[in-house]
Amino acid sequence: METALTRLVGVRHPIVQTGMGWVAGPRLVSAAAEAGALGVLASATMTVDRLREAVREVRSRTSAPFGVNLRADAADAGDRVRVVLDEGVRVASFALAPSPELIAELKEGGVVVIPSVGARRHAEKVAAWGADAVIVQGGEGGGHTGEVATTVLLPQVVDAVDIPVVAAGGFFDGRGLVAALAYGAAGVAMGTRFLLTSDSPVPEAVKARYLAATVRDVTVTRAVDGLPHRMLRTALVDALEDAGRAGALVRAVRHAAGFRKLSGLSWREMVRDGLAMRHGRDLAWSQVLLAANTPMLLRSAMVEGRTDAGVMAAGQVAGVIDDLPSCAELVARIMREAEETLASLDRLGPARRPPAA
Repeated sequence: METALTRLVGVRHPIVQTGMGWVAGPRLVSAAAEAGALGVLASATMTVDRLREAVREVRSRTSAPFGVNLRADAADAGDRVRVVLDEGVRVASFALAPSPELIAELKEGGVVVIPSVGARRHAEKVAAWGADAVIVQGGEGGGHTGEVATTVLLPQVVDAVDIPVVAAGGFFDGRGLVAALAYGAAGVAMGTRFLLTSDSPVPEAVKARYLAATVRDVTVTRAVDGLPHRMLRTALVDALEDAGRAGALVRAVRHAAGFRKLSGLSWREMVRDGLAMRHGRDLAWSQVLLAANTPMLLRSAMVEGRTDAGVMAAGQVAGVIDDLPSCAELVARIMREAEETLASLDRLGPARRPPAA
């Protein structure tokens, strides 16, 4: 299935595996890329040296195109961009809008730039700055999310920009892909669905917790980092929501110190990143520390398997997923379902369609 997305990045299928911290490493990314989707490495939880190693590991596993997700506001963003350029990575994606200068630098090096956005005005801004495409995430998506549903946000963005739009938030099968294409998108991006594959490095106990979840078990809370964050409701989430500000602050400092040790960042760099996260948002310093705390809470679940002490970011689709296919099986199934859905629509024929108003 050829779309503007497949032509832009050179993949076989209009599907993106999103960059999930501690999850989207070389194993998952290479499997997604081999399956014909665009696999995206999550770099925010890696050191710069580890990012370079991870890029080379993916390339040793597949010759297919892949991308790297970057934090435009990170203290070492320039070093990470240099890795992307030096290693010839095909795509750079961003959770927050990169600056016009950063977009220009990447494009000059032949890199396709695809920021993620959660509002029409953000899509218009990055398109004007030269972004090649955008991923638009509706409120159904996991992790940090907005309030507007994908079915409302997606057509707004499609109508507002002249670059390919990739739909995210609420997608997990071929019917969803066809629906996104009908809205004018060039493909879909999925995180939770790829997290729940046999190629995902997430511990089996954590995957089992996701598979057992219902739609009602997926919630949005500000208790983790002060921003709307969609995740599975757990005892930890309940405890964070019930904790007073002092208790949350102590927890945040402890986990921020742990992340500093793992990431190799200095306290000064972490404060700089905190200020960047605070920019444009009404966040108290305790919330900034909670934001620094988030990677460690995610690591507790996604790496250590601590469902009792970790955060499990989840899209609403976690409540309707009940299996763990390989990436190859998943992508093939989605494309087969999409073709079957399109064929069934064709069989309706004009005689069976409702008459025009």
